[in-house]
Amino acid sequence: MSDFDYDLFVIGGGSGGVRAARVASATGAKVGLAEEFRMGGTCVIRGCVPKKLMVFASEYQEMFADARAYGWDVSDGTFDWSKFQGRMHAELERLEGIYRKLLANSDVTIHDSRATVSGPHEVTLADGSTFSAKHILVATGGRPVLPDMKNADLGITSNDIFNLPELPKNILIVGGGYIASEFACILNGLGVAVTQFYRGAQILRGFDDEARGLVSEMMIEKGVNLHLGTNVLEMEKREGGIWVKCTNGSEAVFDQVMFATGRTPNTDGLGLGDVGVDIGRRNEVVVDDYSQTKVPSIYAIGDVTNRVQLTPVAIREGMAFVETVFKGNPTKVDHDLIPSAIFTQPEMGTVGLSEEDASEQEAVEIYATSFRPMQTAFAEKPDRVLMKLVVSKATRTVLGCHIVSPHAGEMIQLAGIAIKMGATKEQFDATCAVHPTISEELVTMRDPVRTA
Repeated sequence: MSDFDYDLFVIGGGSGGVRAARVASATGAKVGLAEEFRMGGTCVIRGCVPKKLMVFASEYQEMFADARAYGWDVSDGTFDWSKFQGRMHAELERLEGIYRKLLANSDVTIHDSRATVSGPHEVTLADGSTFSAKHILVATGGRPVLPDMKNADLGITSNDIFNLPELPKNILIVGGGYIASEFACILNGLGVAVTQFYRGAQILRGFDDEARGLVSEMMIEKGVNLHLGTNVLEMEKREGGIWVKCTNGSEAVFDQVMFATGRTPNTDGLGLGDVGVDIGRRNEVVVDDYSQTKVPSIYAIGDVTNRVQLTPVAIREGMAFVETVFKGNPTKVDHDLIPSAIFTQPEMGTVGLSEEDASEQEAVEIYATSFRPMQTAFAEKPDRVLMKLVVSKATRTVLGCHIVSPHAGEMIQLAGIAIKMGATKEQFDATCAVHPTISEELVTMRDPVRTA
């Protein structure tokens, strides 16, 4: 018999925490899990899933226009936010129920409560009850934050967008990362007049310059009023909405202002520092390669560690934790060559090094093509796509792949397998093309467009 109430106590019911709890329980461990809000975490309840449903909804406006060009009689293209919102929340409730059922079927004890760490082997729930645990896993994720400025609380964040009682007629989105850019495209597609401010020279900082440049260009083409090198200077509540003065001196009134200017790990008030866990300057739990904190019995995974903030990464970290702690197989998480997608319109898929990062490390060849795809060219639309490979001159290994195109997320998943395996440009070339497709360009680009 164990001297502890639980072999593992997980704080946080998101994708990473739930997976770790279930897999640990399957080894015979006694597992408890506490979640203070709703099971599923950011991804299921207020992130990936509802956002992607909104992406789907926002794409139909263009589909109707394309359908007319293809001979279809599409008479009604109106959007009912309340109807969509009701179905969206019903789907989120269904998914939360699945998470709960999975935990119950795995013999994980659920505590619907906030939990804090009150000792190296102890957690305390909101009602004051305490439990001892041989191991504690912190998987509390992160949250969006408002900027430090006067009247910032007049704005909303991505957490709030799914619960708006009605769609605004116009909105200002502040930020240039993937969350800001995705919601700019989503709301624009739903018929909202969207203005986007970003203080930098180009949106999607950190991604390949050529790819993000095309995304920016196409967003403007589709109607997003994008202002680069611009930020909010002042804002206040006025009749008719929220008055905003920006850094270039212009003024406007918006129904809503959404800030997508940063996220922070959920470590506040968890008691981690009091028991000796190191908290970094960005509020993150500091862990080693095995997700272990300075306190040997306490581990952390997912966004609360501020490593790679992606749901599949949190799940992999949870699996590696169980391998290490409960299966006696020390396992590091491989954070290299992780494919990702940005669900702007058009989408961007990326894996590996950007041209800029790769060229700082070694001499590279760039294979790229940009063209109007058949489907939208037929509808006489100006849409363009980009297919790009970054190749090492010395080894011929494909170091990076960047796609701007409809369904880029689906394409990059498969390209990511080849690149993770270390495929060379010649192996790409030896693969027969699937014609006619956009993705065939990945295996038909024979000559580099430049070296770097």
